[in-house]
Amino acid sequence: MLAAQAATLARGERTSVQLTQEALDRADATQPTLNAFRRLRRDAALVEAKDADRRLAAGERRPLLGVPVAVKDDMDVAGEPTAFGCAGDYPPATEDGPLVRQLRAAGAVIIGKTNTPEFGLWPITEGEAFGVTRNPWHLGHTPGGSSGGSAAAVAAGVVAAAVGSDGAGSIRIPAAWTHLVGIKPGRGTLPTPEAFNGITEWGPLARTTADAALLLDVLAGQTRFRAAADREPARLRVALSLRPAFMGGIRVRLDPRVRAAVVEVARRLHGLGHEIVVDDPAYGLLGLTFLPRSLAGVEEWCAAAPDRSLLDVRTSDTGRLGARLSGRALRWSQASLARYRRKVGRLFERVDVVLAPTTATPPLPVGAIDGLSGWRTDQTVMAACPYAWPWNALGWPGLNVPAGLTGDGLPVGAQLLAPAGGEELLISLAAQLESVLRWDERRP
Repeated sequence: MLAAQAATLARGERTSVQLTQEALDRADATQPTLNAFRRLRRDAALVEAKDADRRLAAGERRPLLGVPVAVKDDMDVAGEPTAFGCAGDYPPATEDGPLVRQLRAAGAVIIGKTNTPEFGLWPITEGEAFGVTRNPWHLGHTPGGSSGGSAAAVAAGVVAAAVGSDGAGSIRIPAAWTHLVGIKPGRGTLPTPEAFNGITEWGPLARTTADAALLLDVLAGQTRFRAAADREPARLRVALSLRPAFMGGIRVRLDPRVRAAVVEVARRLHGLGHEIVVDDPAYGLLGLTFLPRSLAGVEEWCAAAPDRSLLDVRTSDTGRLGARLSGRALRWSQASLARYRRKVGRLFERVDVVLAPTTATPPLPVGAIDGLSGWRTDQTVMAACPYAWPWNALGWPGLNVPAGLTGDGLPVGAQLLAPAGGEELLISLAAQLESVLRWDERRP
């Protein structure tokens, strides 16, 4: 566990070099099967670990001093390319990005950059540039995406926690499909520049709520989130919502196994003293505010690629559509956001938290979108993952909790969703759920 490793180092019971070498060894051992990492920083990480041991011996204390972690390959790490899942000759970053600076300020040792599909476009982690990243719970299935490499690394125990990013569920979906806690903070919580026109946020993946909250504190440069994991929430009114937002004719069927798991989470919340009501956010045509922002962001990455011809044709075509939407449609979507926030926000006059499925299905099989046209690819992934993206459009916080395993051992998850500023409430509620569901005791 992340906090336990930090405490062990602070007590002098282990060294950062030992923990880092063990994490690198686990990464090497699992790479042929899981393929979680795009880049491993073997030499650099050990140099950083030696420096952390020197600082620890001198009495310095930082939240993650000497603890090995991993970051997604959409984050700049000085000296490493940021290919974001793509093939091509990407130059090394000249400096750390803002969240990597936060990790270093907390003393963390970054062992590597994890795999992600091209520009984070799909809820699977596969691509021509790096192959297939597989789910530690079942190698024939995806760990999800787009933060699938980070999720696989944590679920397999390579590192205790990792950073991902979430533009349409890309933290919450892989957290659901690998039995992890994943937090997408609300817009403005972290010191990051606007990404994908404001829909993407970065956040932690970890086995426990407390560890995810600790890493969120580090990323935010604050101390309030870990404390929230130790607080019992007041009696809450929770809306159980099983209806996805409208997605332009995409047919969604909620898998009965996922439905049963989410309803069981609702039952557990009721047993903890919370009131459960059936209610749905009034999403309306919220997707019209999401697509121009998302697709225009894809085109920005496509245009910056060293060689656009190396991209999957579906990625490049998505970018071209984004270019057409980057004018009036994008301006309209940004201008209409406040109205949709007010419309959806009326639900929170009646309830405190929304409980919803994170995905409509258990993890997709590896190769589920191989050879499909762009439209068939969109249909496949949107039917499997229709529940997460509205909270990206709104810019509000969401948190995945493990909701159990199917009969054949595949993880599924449930989302806890709140309006702006609700991160601490979600963390407190998730920690309370963890105390009865004890999901951290189950390992792949």
